[in-house]
Amino acid sequence: MPSSKEYLSFVLEQLSLSECISYRSMMGEYIIYYKNKIIGGIYDDRFLVKITESSIEMLAEAVRQQPYEKAKEMLLVDRIDDREFLADLLNVMYYELPDRKK
Repeated sequence: MPSSKEYLSFVLEQLSLSECISYRSMMGEYIIYYKNKIIGGIYDDRFLVKITESSIEMLAEAVRQQPYEKAKEMLLVDRIDDREFLADLLNVMYYELPDRKK
């Protein structure tokens, strides 16, 4: 089931404390970028982030889920209503993520 544009808008609004957020639509889902690095995405109306040391630490209780079949596991963000937490999460994850491939 593809993710809804309404959920995308909601997540983008929740991430609005962070500058340089962008997204790309891909087969009914959305890849989320922070300062040109992929931090995660929206899959089946779930906001998932990549697994890094910082994301594991900040999302200690998070459930690991696959965004789609045969994909690497990601962490389900359950504190989607906490904008300050999300801004902190993106900031700490940023330095652990690889640069965007050209």
